[in-house]
Amino acid sequence: MAISVGTKAPDFTLKSKTATGLVDVKLSENFGSKNTVLLFFPLAFTSVCTQEMCDITAGLNAYSGMNADVIGISVDSPFAQEAWATKEKIGIKIVSDLNKETTKAYGVLFPMLAGVGDTSARAAFVIDKSGVIQYSEQTATPKDLPNFTAIKDTLAKLK
Repeated sequence: MAISVGTKAPDFTLKSKTATGLVDVKLSENFGSKNTVLLFFPLAFTSVCTQEMCDITAGLNAYSGMNADVIGISVDSPFAQEAWATKEKIGIKIVSDLNKETTKAYGVLFPMLAGVGDTSARAAFVIDKSGVIQYSEQTATPKDLPNFTAIKDTLAKLK
């Protein structure tokens, strides 16, 4: 079960692959300056995940306009994530939780997806500048997308 609103967000440092190489992405670097939307998704190169990340990329200005950084998290390797993001023109920051520690810390581990193994569930969190979770959602199934209207409504209430 996803961790709840009002909880201090578990910090993490995860790898992201960029054109210049592997870089560390640390959640707490946003604390004090901007809000963060975390989007956990099961697997790169799958249809629903591609739709979600492409839709977010298309509407990224709406999130940056609300002083929010969007980070996608999956258990894929950073190399697979980079290939997928390049192929699909995904413009949000995507980080690898290959060891599943962050997925477990947020309570969104999905066991045996399609019989291939444990992945991240599809889930969304809004974390304020103080590092406190203001919105928490795990979708009923990996095929369901998060409630992006509720996410944007939560961001609109944050300063």
